[in-house]
Amino acid sequence: MDVQSASSVVLQALTQAASQDTAVLKPAEQQLRQWETQPGFYTVLLSIFNNHMLDVNVRWLAVLYFKNGIDRYWRRVAPHALSEEEKASLRAGLITNFNEPVNQIATQIAVLIAKVARLDCPRQWPELIPVLLESVKVQDVLQQHRALLTFYHVTKTLASKRLAADRRLFQDLASSIYGFACSLWNHHTDSFLQQIHTGDQLSTLSSLERTLLSLKVLRKLTVHGFGEPQENMEVMGFLSAVFERLKQFLECCRLVGPGTVCREKLEKTIILYTKVLLDFLEHHPYPFIPLIQRSLEFTVTYVFTEVGEGLVFERFIVQCMSLIKMIVKNEAYRLEKNIEESKAEILEAHQIKSAFFTPPTLTEIGKRLVSKYFLLTEEEVSMWEEDPESFAVEETGGDSWKYSLRPCTEVLFLDIFHQYSSTLTPVLLQMVQDLQGPSDVDDPVQLLLKDSVYNAMGLAAYELFDSVDFDEWFRNQLRGELQVPHHRYKVIRRRVIWLIGQWISVKFKSELRPLLYEAVLSLLQDPDLVVRIETATTIKLAVDDFEFRTEQFLPFLQSIFALLFQLLQQVTECDTKMQILHVISCVIERVGTQIRPYVGCLVQYLPVLWKQSEDHNMLRCAILTTLIYLVQGLGAESSNLYPFLLPVIQLSTDVSLPPHVYLLEDGLELWLVTLEYSPAITTELLRLFQNMTPLLELSSENVKTCFQIITAYMYLAGSEFVQSYGETICTSFCDLLKDITIEGHVQVLKVVEVSIKVSPALSSQAFQSVLPAVFRGVLDGERYPVVMSTYLGVIGRVLLQNSSFFKSLLMQMAMEYNKEMHHLLGDMIEMWVDRMDNITQPERRKLSSLALLSLLPSDNSVIQDKFCGIINICVEALHDVMTEDPETGTFRDCMLMSHLEEPKLSDDDEPPTEQDKRIKLLALQDPVHTVSLQQFMYEKLKAQQLLMGDGPFQALMETVDAEIVRQLQEFLKGL
Repeated sequence: MDVQSASSVVLQALTQAASQDTAVLKPAEQQLRQWETQPGFYTVLLSIFNNHMLDVNVRWLAVLYFKNGIDRYWRRVAPHALSEEEKASLRAGLITNFNEPVNQIATQIAVLIAKVARLDCPRQWPELIPVLLESVKVQDVLQQHRALLTFYHVTKTLASKRLAADRRLFQDLASSIYGFACSLWNHHTDSFLQQIHTGDQLSTLSSLERTLLSLKVLRKLTVHGFGEPQENMEVMGFLSAVFERLKQFLECCRLVGPGTVCREKLEKTIILYTKVLLDFLEHHPYPFIPLIQRSLEFTVTYVFTEVGEGLVFERFIVQCMSLIKMIVKNEAYRLEKNIEESKAEILEAHQIKSAFFTPPTLTEIGKRLVSKYFLLTEEEVSMWEEDPESFAVEETGGDSWKYSLRPCTEVLFLDIFHQYSSTLTPVLLQMVQDLQGPSDVDDPVQLLLKDSVYNAMGLAAYELFDSVDFDEWFRNQLRGELQVPHHRYKVIRRRVIWLIGQWISVKFKSELRPLLYEAVLSLLQDPDLVVRIETATTIKLAVDDFEFRTEQFLPFLQSIFALLFQLLQQVTECDTKMQILHVISCVIERVGTQIRPYVGCLVQYLPVLWKQSEDHNMLRCAILTTLIYLVQGLGAESSNLYPFLLPVIQLSTDVSLPPHVYLLEDGLELWLVTLEYSPAITTELLRLFQNMTPLLELSSENVKTCFQIITAYMYLAGSEFVQSYGETICTSFCDLLKDITIEGHVQVLKVVEVSIKVSPALSSQAFQSVLPAVFRGVLDGERYPVVMSTYLGVIGRVLLQNSSFFKSLLMQMAMEYNKEMHHLLGDMIEMWVDRMDNITQPERRKLSSLALLSLLPSDNSVIQDKFCGIINICVEALHDVMTEDPETGTFRDCMLMSHLEEPKLSDDDEPPTEQDKRIKLLALQDPVHTVSLQQFMYEKLKAQQLLMGDGPFQALMETVDAEIVRQLQEFLKGL
């Protein structure tokens, strides 16, 4: 593409692509996409975005197209890659001028240059860094800023490369330019510190921006540019200077009023200094050791003494606390159990920390954390009043401690308390002692302080296990505080019920639970919503605890459940509804069937909530979880929910609908439990299975649950299900078996085995496409024992329960292998006998024995030839399944089941599901549990003797080892 002739056409296309009119915009975008692979296109784009006379939006688009082109076509191996000549020309053009007037475009150009540098610097672009270094020295303010901006983005990009060779190149670069980068930073910093006193805001802001950029460069070079930074005096000198510079910049906060652009940039720079220290500590913990003392002195002075008053701001406090936390808890500084074995560096770090964290210092830090930073702020108190739900469910988990002050102070408190509990425990207990007894409701300071102290007692619960008699404290103090009704005392009521929740799993006697449930009952009716929500959370902790006893909870169940349901209706935010639903789910799960009398109101409300939550998939996930526990609690009665339940499952598991992305996992779980507890199949439940084929095609991590659902349908609907969907399932299974793990093979074949067990005739027919592969697996001696065992289970079922189909399958396989049927059968029996040890379950071993015995009596010479092997495995199976009556000396088959047998349930056992009952009924029809192996073997041997005559039969028996015959006679005596 000729630059002169092409420039106007590309410019016109970019102008149209910047239009708001889609009729103009779409064709232009399409045209630009076609040009992306044309030689010269990026040269034209470069000339367009470098032309400051053109429209800003058009230039912006030109930069974006150029940037996207680097990702797609800059690498040599890329399809339609740019030529080396054009790339060389573009590289030269990108660094000819740093005078872009529009800041946003300048940033994009800097990022664009960095992308090219990632691929080409330094080998194909050795001149980039020298040009940047020269450009940041020029006097022109704009050029200097743009060059510095580019320098930063290039440094940041090169520092992010992780291959060893790339890291070595970056380290070479860092060592060659570090001194210059330091002097650049010092120069701009000094300029800013001078100008801030002049009152010239524009010059001050310009200097501050260049200070910030040069510091960003230094941060990347310092953290990622040196393998052994402690050996470089310039690096350690810069890090040491950081503390002094931080003090100077913090003092500047007095001169710059809040809410200005300059103040915002100033705070950004201060935070960047702390990031330098945090990053260096994270990546170089041992080289950081000489900086531990100064870091602790600096952070503790500014955060825990009056020095920081009026200077520090929230983000800075968070960074300082993070630095203290990382020093206190750093794994690299952990002493070995045998201190003498610890490295010298670790011992040095430990000594510095021990010398700094003296009892007086720790006491001051502990007291300040609790009495200053734990206090509810004015903003939090206002939020409590104005938006109680957001206050009650405010997110404090995950990495929030890195960014938010409250979680940060709490995490720091916990880490320091854990490390220095012997010093801090008496301090905290004294603070509790000073606040004993009800607080004055007219003294808000005392109320907030007690709230903070109780917060500390909850956070440190595990550390205080041996120092606090929580049961006594609950009885004598806390319980009484929950009963103070004054509206200002809600702060303490909410904190105490939270505190109890923290201690429940640590130290709370079981016999005190009823007193807690009484308190909970009262607090669920508290006038304050935050107190009620906090109480609900404590209920979840109480019922989800190992020491929970259903019988203690039952007297309160009806009232607590009704109040929780009332709370669910009262709250309006999705997050709050989810939180309360999780509590309700937990209660239903723990009390099981005892919930049945009380769920009517919830059952009526959930469809309403489901409809309201159409745009809130996470709330719908919580509803699905609640429904899972509800179905388990209601058992067979859950069929009354089907008008609501089945459409919910339908929507959640339909992969053609967008919500399935969020709802599928819980939806499948709900589908499964619905089937397990269903008393009988319904047309709607059967129709729901139409969602399954697309799910199996997904082959996702949910495929195991899908197999469980198919199996549940087999047990529930038997022949009707196999008749409706057997062939569809078989087609899906055939596709799955081509590309599935060994475990997946086993899962598929277990489903097939259950199907044959449920409906031998229909299932053999339905799964006839799968069975040849199973037969081949047996004949070829499948090498994985667990797969071979499953293969033999499936073939054993077909042979024993559908012998006519087995014959047709044998005929099909004989044609495939080009062998006589009886010879192929002989090969199969031989492999079966040989691999019998692969079968570990006694039920399957008995099944194999019954299946092979079913071939007798036979005058087939091949079967008679394998007679010895058949008898051997049957005697082995007899050893597995026969038990001897010590009184009579006779044997009986222990696998035989009777209708009269009812398993005795202990208190901890779950009552059987409807599916458990169906499995039991199916077992009562299964030959494995209805046919005595001893009797069956006796009858088959008698029939064989009758067929052959005594002499030939005796000769046949003589092929069996004499010891095996003796054991067999022992088992068969008395028959």
